[in-house]
Amino acid sequence: MLVAAEASGDVLGAGLMAQLKARSDVELRFVGVGGARMAALGLKSPFDIAQLSILGMVEGLKAYKRVKARVADTVALAVKDKPDAVILIDSWGFTLRVAHGIRAVMPDVALIKYVGPQVWATRPGRAKTLARSVDLLLALHPMDAPYFEREGLKTVVVGNPALNVDFTKADPDAVSRGIARKDGQQMLLVLPGSRPAEIKRLMPVFKATIERLLVERPDLKVVLPVADTVKALVHEAIGDIKDRVYLIDSEAEKLGAMKAADLALACSGTVSTELALAGCPMIIAYKVEPLTYYIFKALSSLKYVTLFNIVAGKVIAPEYLQKDCTVDNLVRAVRERLDNPQLRRSQIEAQYAALDQMGRGQRPPAELAAQSVVDFLKLARA
Repeated sequence: MLVAAEASGDVLGAGLMAQLKARSDVELRFVGVGGARMAALGLKSPFDIAQLSILGMVEGLKAYKRVKARVADTVALAVKDKPDAVILIDSWGFTLRVAHGIRAVMPDVALIKYVGPQVWATRPGRAKTLARSVDLLLALHPMDAPYFEREGLKTVVVGNPALNVDFTKADPDAVSRGIARKDGQQMLLVLPGSRPAEIKRLMPVFKATIERLLVERPDLKVVLPVADTVKALVHEAIGDIKDRVYLIDSEAEKLGAMKAADLALACSGTVSTELALAGCPMIIAYKVEPLTYYIFKALSSLKYVTLFNIVAGKVIAPEYLQKDCTVDNLVRAVRERLDNPQLRRSQIEAQYAALDQMGRGQRPPAELAAQSVVDFLKLARA
């Protein structure tokens, strides 16, 4: 059984499913919760995971009843299908509740967590909570392991999947042809996120930024990839400038656009690592509920939110967060980079150096995660 509650978890789940099928010496049947990518590999989710795409503590409180109901649905599915193992993917709040619910009614089933909470950034006490809740952690970052191992939780570092995005089939030229881009025309890639709350908070700022840039630079090509989970919201939010923005919705087009773009304006998250791998300089923006941000700042010792900035210990991609996420700031930052090729080149080089520190080029995490699951279950049966 696999449980993924967000679009990013759906990607991880699909990759893990494919690798488990390839590595298992017995026939596998998958059940659980997931999105379109996991469904394409045969998993039938009992509900649409879009309703679980929740951002921040305040939003989580507002959605508590809905989340509680979906936890009950997920536990009921486990009781009905009696899986040999349950793999809980990311989404800390939801999957922890599912773990507790399943453990209460199926105390002997193997519980595996794929992606742990970032305890090295904030709330280290969650390491003890997770250690009491699951049997194995598949962690993304080397700095994860000491926190969880200290609490007695077996931890395998499988690496960050974003470092192994396959760009070999990405076709930037096809994207340029598709948007009728002429020689010398610059392209801005806009990535507003994959959660409804991210679209709600960022798209008004991003839209106004795009509008001002297009007044200044009528030849600028603006491309906006749209995640399945927020497609309707993005189309609504883009409103009266939809004829001047190129919306794309396939993964292949998104990767091609990352390679083709001169610059990206992106919501904070995994996409920043993907953009860095593609060799695309970027500007990072983010907004959450004010109370959520206040609590995060009180609990976190981090200076930055972008992973390669954290690893490098300095600003490589500029971050405009909360009150600094304004149209004036974003327009200024975009303008500065579009007008300065050397600044873009320097940022790309610094991004690459940070990616090397993070483990770029290692074996694909899905392979390591699948092998770790297989090995763990074999040992459990022995």
